Amino acid sequence: MLKKTGIVLMNLGSPDSTEVKDVRKYLKQFLMDERVIDVPFLLRYFLINAVIVPFRAPKSAEAYRTIWTKEGSPLVVLTRQLKAALQEQIDLPVEIAMRYGNPTPKAAFDKLQQDNHDLEEVLAIPLYPHYAMSSFETAVEFAKEVYEKNNYKFKLKFLKPFYNEAGYINALAENIRPYLEKPHDHILFSYHGIPGRHVMKSDITGSHCLKVEDCCHVDSPAHAHCYRHQVFATTKLVMDKLGVSPSEYSISFQSRLGKGWLEPFTDIRLEQMPKEGIKKLLILCPAFVSDCLETLEEIEERGKESFMHAGGEAYTMIPCLNTNPLWVDVLSGWSTTFAGGSKQMLLP
Repeated sequence: MLKKTGIVLMNLGSPDSTEVKDVRKYLKQFLMDERVIDVPFLLRYFLINAVIVPFRAPKSAEAYRTIWTKEGSPLVVLTRQLKAALQEQIDLPVEIAMRYGNPTPKAAFDKLQQDNHDLEEVLAIPLYPHYAMSSFETAVEFAKEVYEKNNYKFKLKFLKPFYNEAGYINALAENIRPYLEKPHDHILFSYHGIPGRHVMKSDITGSHCLKVEDCCHVDSPAHAHCYRHQVFATTKLVMDKLGVSPSEYSISFQSRLGKGWLEPFTDIRLEQMPKEGIKKLLILCPAFVSDCLETLEEIEERGKESFMHAGGEAYTMIPCLNTNPLWVDVLSGWSTTFAGGSKQMLLP
């Protein structure tokens, strides 16, 4: 017998509007997260409130204005659309929650419990394919805190990172396939950057990540929590499925905030590639499943400008999965399988 199950799709979040005050509030919540900027509290508080946010909020507000839609933030709008598409396929209640901003995990949990009095369990699906302190981990830990503080009657479970799961890889590959027909010299996988120290902090062995030669390709239990390994794995699985040779694609990391972040950097590579003979580029951002500021403004707008200014001739950003029907099918399958009692894709 199927348990009464609810689904929560968890994404990063956005400001409530493009007003500087709302962007400032959002940035403070985001950057004060100790898993995002992992320095002592007092130093973090000073850096964010006295240095980073006062200068960054107006610039970020301007950037958000270039991508904002009539319905609101693209990331929130697309997550709502994903919820609606999933709801059409499954007979389970679905809500969305953001790690930062609105709607909150509490709002999602409250609505599920209020609308479904016989609710037994909730599957939270962090919409991050890869494990990182500053994305997957913080979303899970924050949702756990909300759950424990509010004495909900249902059990809460979390889907594991799905960077190498067959359905996800197939959906991502098929999302890319039509773009391969465009004339291109190269495919660039631009993943969100993280500091190297985050990779080492997440290493459950304490002795593998960024310490062993070619660590991402040497088997280790550390890979279960290693962002760098997981993005390499996703890229290879997708390109192998599409029959693309390693010489035709590469990986870079975007959105860096300081020194010691994973390299190579996307912004630098976009300036270098035309000089290397790569004039026609396909670029995608698989760290995200929904298009957002980092894809639409940073990569599609500013990235194109940099590449073309450096001598590029054609630049195409492949959209995120968003509401791709194959992606919706994958989420539907995970949801119904969980409701049927399977624990295969769950965090321990």
